[in-house]
Amino acid sequence: MESSSLAKLQTEDNVPFRAVTNFTQSTWARTFHSFPELYIQPESIEEVEKVVNLARRCRRRVTTIGCGHSPSDLTTTSSWLVNLDNFNKILHVDEETNVVKMQSGIRLFTVGAELDKYGLAMPNLGSINHQSIAGAISTGTHGSTLKHGILSGSILSLKITLANGETKSCSPDNNLELFRAALISLGALGIITEITFQAVPAFTLSWKQVVDTDLKMFNSWSTTLFTQAEFVRVWWFPYTRRAVVWDADKTDEPAKPIAGSYYDGWLGYQVYHNLLYLAHFVPGILPWVEKFVFGMQYGFANGSTTSAIQPSREALLMNCLYSQFVNEWAIPFSKGPEALRRLSSWLNHLMPEDPDYVPHGIPFSADNLYVHAPVEVRVTDTSNSKTPRPHLDPTFTNEPTLYLNATLYRPYDTDPPCMQRYYEGFEYLMKDLGGRPHWAKNFLASGADIETMYGEALEQWRDIRQEHDPEGMFVGQWHRRYIMGDSSRLSLEEVEVNRTQLRKGGVQIQGCVFGEEKSDESSQSSFDLLAGSELVDRS
Repeated sequence: MESSSLAKLQTEDNVPFRAVTNFTQSTWARTFHSFPELYIQPESIEEVEKVVNLARRCRRRVTTIGCGHSPSDLTTTSSWLVNLDNFNKILHVDEETNVVKMQSGIRLFTVGAELDKYGLAMPNLGSINHQSIAGAISTGTHGSTLKHGILSGSILSLKITLANGETKSCSPDNNLELFRAALISLGALGIITEITFQAVPAFTLSWKQVVDTDLKMFNSWSTTLFTQAEFVRVWWFPYTRRAVVWDADKTDEPAKPIAGSYYDGWLGYQVYHNLLYLAHFVPGILPWVEKFVFGMQYGFANGSTTSAIQPSREALLMNCLYSQFVNEWAIPFSKGPEALRRLSSWLNHLMPEDPDYVPHGIPFSADNLYVHAPVEVRVTDTSNSKTPRPHLDPTFTNEPTLYLNATLYRPYDTDPPCMQRYYEGFEYLMKDLGGRPHWAKNFLASGADIETMYGEALEQWRDIRQEHDPEGMFVGQWHRRYIMGDSSRLSLEEVEVNRTQLRKGGVQIQGCVFGEEKSDESSQSSFDLLAGSELVDRS
């Protein structure tokens, strides 16, 4: 695009159009890369509305992104990419009701720091706080506690800019169905611009994590495992057949830092990273690697304990370490022991004489299959929620929800050789137990699978999406693959035209707006033509 054309857009009607060209977008994990035509960073609702109105006139698709922490290709685009990092202010705090209004691009770590100034906090967090608040709710982010639901359960209302350039407010009492669709929108409905959130008084957590056998974990599953504290999460290590149970409760005691060791920090990071990389070439060492790293990190003896007292916005977080694929599914809570026992029997080749043996029923061979650990085990409960349920909510209504997260690391941005077969087996098991994939993660399930899992709820979401974006301005190849079904392509929908495995790691994706893949007119020339005629005539 010529700089003069971009300059006209940046100055017309006195509303800035903060766009640059020649930008490369990569996921945090560097799993996917794309080259948007424009990278735009609005700082007001008026600027967001201008982006949408220009995109409609220029026949462009619009994708919204925050930190890009999702390791999937959900936000790849060759069209217009909107980043809301500069749309990140706390707008109002009601110190009597603890209701907070904020711009949607604010990152969760900033939310925590700003709320702390008012003696407030978010009631729950996931494992990281790098995401924007809009990105976190749009993909169904959750923590690990039976006392809370997913993060969107704390949203009281929101504003969303739709494909016609109009910004609408919605809440349980106003535009309810739009609200339910927007709470988990996957970026396909519009651009969320403002969020009103129910905060809580700031709290401190006293936590401990204990190493023990997975048998002890299984035996306490239906009694005390997840009720012993307000927040509980588990890391299960299949090769050691042990588990680390982390629990935390609120306390008034003063902060107490984690006791460090020589292995923590840089040394442990580098040792594990290089051992994982070596295992790409000698996969059979992975069980030994995981046992060694487990012991160095958590302790070799059963009963090894670590503890600390920290503010909630620190205590609930964990370090993601390296680039990774993440395949996480929600299954009924009661199916947890069966899921982990079957996975253990499959990965460890257990025989009937082993006391932990159960028939795994997974129709994929685990011969010479060596995977990374741990499997993260987390819970949430929306079964008694009184807030509107998002149409695309993966949690269960008749019992708590269990999340199983099968992470595979990508040391030095290289893909692990076990990925395809491990995820095929893992997903077979998850589907067999009635599971649904986490929207932001790497899953192999098909669009037909998603249709079966969500049924009428997916149809309702599609109807609302189609009503507000009939041309598909916010629809891309990921949406078509998983949630748009076999309906006709939309005029502004982006289609994938090429994907290339890069030598430096990850996949580069190229797309174009539907209909342009056979056109001689490039997106750049069409944009310049519009900028040089219609825009100039209006100035």
